[in-house]
Amino acid sequence: MTPALADAREPSRRSYWRRNQRRLAPALFIAPGGLMFLIYVVIPIFRSISISFYHWDGLGAMKWAGFGNYAELWSDPAFVVSLENNLIWLVLYMFAVPAGLFIAIFLNQTVRGIRIYKSLFFFPFVISQVVVGLIFSWFYAPDFGLLFKLTKMLTGHGIAVLASETYATYGIIAAGLWPQIAYCMILYLTGLNNVAPDQIEAARLDGAKGWRMLWYVVIPQLRPATFIAVVVTVIGALRSFDLVSIMTQGGPYGATRVLSYYMYEEALSEYGYRMGYGAAIAVVLFLIMMVFISGFIWKMYRDETER
Repeated sequence: MTPALADAREPSRRSYWRRNQRRLAPALFIAPGGLMFLIYVVIPIFRSISISFYHWDGLGAMKWAGFGNYAELWSDPAFVVSLENNLIWLVLYMFAVPAGLFIAIFLNQTVRGIRIYKSLFFFPFVISQVVVGLIFSWFYAPDFGLLFKLTKMLTGHGIAVLASETYATYGIIAAGLWPQIAYCMILYLTGLNNVAPDQIEAARLDGAKGWRMLWYVVIPQLRPATFIAVVVTVIGALRSFDLVSIMTQGGPYGATRVLSYYMYEEALSEYGYRMGYGAAIAVVLFLIMMVFISGFIWKMYRDETER
């Protein structure tokens, strides 16, 4: 090839990138994250689904079970209790959304010392869930726990929350709500900074104040923050594991099990090594999450297309 011909082809090579730079650059930026998502999320999901159709201890040969693991789930009392507890988590965890909103409205003021109050309310969000679990375990502890002493002072006998089959689940949910409310508060504080002041002033001129101002003027402008808060809260409620593990390890008598913790017990703990059965529990939890996530994605898509 002559040098002249090579020089003629060189600009065409460079021009291909220049012509397609806007189209190719986003794909190049997304590729590393997409590859990691494929390896660590998508492939394990399909692998878990395939394992759920086998009896397997994680080391030996896999034996085909068909839908046997799924059929066993519905006759397993521990699975039913775990599913019920997850539903309780889901319902009560939604309290974090309105609580975070009202705290954010309280903190969205320019008064003396407001930064200190914001720091105190923000503190639960930045500490580890393990630390949260330990703090509430000490708070509920018999003999020296603050709640135990208060109930003993008021009623004559203390309540050991985590030792009670009736109260233990609600005690763990209360511990989880502490940082979750802080997270929703942060989302709403960010959203309140974007509320249009001209709409507030117009509403005041029309006589709106108090609840009417909040319901008809402020909350409609906080829809994006509300959407994210609800999505994160639902996912947090369904994947609850760490607090259960730290505070009760599923006890007393399995009363505080949730699906994620029961999956761990069956698949990975010294009492289980039933990988196929644990994978079936994981698939059920995944399908429940997908119902909510699909609904959120559909709503987000609909809102975008209506603009």
